[in-house]
Amino acid sequence: MQDIIEEIHLWQHIENNVREIFENYNFQEIRTPILEKAEIFLRSIGENTDIVEKEMYIFNDKKGRTVALRPEGTASVVRAYIQHGLFNNPAPQKFYYIGPMFRYERPQKGRLRQFHQIGVECFGVSSSFIDAELIYMLKIFLEKLKIKNLAYEINSLGCKECRAQYRKILFNFLSNRVSRLCDDCKRRFERNPLRVLDCKVESCKEALKDIPLILEFLCSDCKAHFLSLQKELDEMGISYTVNPKIVRGLDYYTRTVFEVTTTMLGAQNAVAAGGRYDDLVESFGGPPTPAIGFAIGIERLIELCSTTLTVNPKRPIVYVAYLGNDLRTEAKKVVNFLRENNIPTEISYEETSLKSQMRKADKFGVKIVIIIGEDEIKKGVYKWKNMQTGLQGECSFQELIDLIRRHNDQS
Repeated sequence: MQDIIEEIHLWQHIENNVREIFENYNFQEIRTPILEKAEIFLRSIGENTDIVEKEMYIFNDKKGRTVALRPEGTASVVRAYIQHGLFNNPAPQKFYYIGPMFRYERPQKGRLRQFHQIGVECFGVSSSFIDAELIYMLKIFLEKLKIKNLAYEINSLGCKECRAQYRKILFNFLSNRVSRLCDDCKRRFERNPLRVLDCKVESCKEALKDIPLILEFLCSDCKAHFLSLQKELDEMGISYTVNPKIVRGLDYYTRTVFEVTTTMLGAQNAVAAGGRYDDLVESFGGPPTPAIGFAIGIERLIELCSTTLTVNPKRPIVYVAYLGNDLRTEAKKVVNFLRENNIPTEISYEETSLKSQMRKADKFGVKIVIIIGEDEIKKGVYKWKNMQTGLQGECSFQELIDLIRRHNDQS
């Protein structure tokens, strides 16, 4: 876990772009609790996933209730969607969130035990049109951040019916190769053989080289949906690759799954990932509801954006200096006036010499210093100095805003 200080302006830049772009697609922000009943994640993510078995912060509170710090965002949004009866509103219901998630074991590159995600969830649309639109929106967002070398990979995990058939075939295939699998995959093989496909260990990759692919076992509806998705992506001009080994690490996915990767991050190259979870709302006790979403790791975005973007922290533009405590009231009037007109302004809160105030203004990196002195007050003007060009002069109270904006635009 870490404090966010020096890079906070980059975080804010990313968050501002999230709000601007996602809200153009009619996604509304939702904020769910960080702490939830553990059952929410056990039921949705899957008790045999690595997240639940190894990585969740899960404990009993003082009343003996089993609670967990949220390891991901989808389950909480689904819970809120049902609890607040949002399924009664016109579809689609679209939400996005920005916030911390928590996982305990084996933090990967770009991910801490408290890490942060941007997530999107859309309820009520079964058409592949929305699948493609989410990928397109994600593309617009990542390109706005000037992230390069992006690759889009898609797959279909089918529905409950065709996946059940594939699971049997996969189990039989792996039965002859169990000894070649890593310890984690030996355990996964018994409980959920699809999870073996997600393994990054080289010995497992080698054992799976000639594995039957799920796309060969899709039912007619799932096959049609996947072909329709590809057509939608083609029409939107998105280059993509079909990768039949994408399964994602959570049990709730159905049909479409996708990942966005980049070569700029080394081995852990995923920037964003998501997919459909058409059965999850109903399994939580809600009505049958098709749904899809994705998540982006903010720490990985920061790592990428730090090499592609220059985002300067917001600094004061103006420093108001005053000569003696008797003029502090006048100085405060000027400071408040400038701030109320959206001009970032700083002032000395203690009486110091003009030389000391000018030195402090220089350290803040301000562009204009307004100097308030007794002689100038009598004449109804203030002195000013441009700290970058050395130009200086006098102006009235009414001329302050135009003067500052003119010099700020010229720099």
